[in-house]
Amino acid sequence: MKLKPLGDRVLVKRSESETKTKSGIFIPDTAQEKTTQGIVVAVGDDEVITVKAKDRILFDKYAGTEVKVDGDDHVIMRMDDIQAIIED
Repeated sequence: MKLKPLGDRVLVKRSESETKTKSGIFIPDTAQEKTTQGIVVAVGDDEVITVKAKDRILFDKYAGTEVKVDGDDHVIMRMDDIQAIIED
């Protein structure tokens, strides 16, 4: 399935959350927090969008609507929910 966001929305694939602590203790799925980082998969057609596909971003913790695309968890969110672009 292909999903194209409309307007000022972007489709983001969340980065994987840590499954164990620095000291080696494994964190169960129920105790893991949702990550606030992800990779932009697709962008809408609005002129105010300043990110592009494959950008790594930092976004609000409870931003957007969760959807499944080809079995993977993604989030559709407004451009306003993006806090920063992570540059390496």
